[in-house]
Amino acid sequence: MAKYLKYTKNFYFIFTVLFIAWMVFMDTNDIVSHFTLRAKLKDLEKQKEFYLERKEKIQEEREELMSNYELLEKFARERYLMKRKTEDLYVIVEK
Repeated sequence: MAKYLKYTKNFYFIFTVLFIAWMVFMDTNDIVSHFTLRAKLKDLEKQKEFYLERKEKIQEEREELMSNYELLEKFARERYLMKRKTEDLYVIVEK
């Protein structure tokens, strides 16, 4: 036991232990912050993948709409409630 007490009285040992404790628990870039930031980064990367897939899907749909006039007309009628001059439009709202 006296062997271990000899090391604890050493200035460099005490400084090293205090420095490690400071860096692990008290610093602004401590380990807990790194774990929370890493978890947040993973969530953001998942969101990025989701939005990139959604963007590709929307671009494909847009290309399909722009190439086919009938689909474009159907889309405009359903989405924006557009109609021809000679037509009447009735909107049925389901409860």
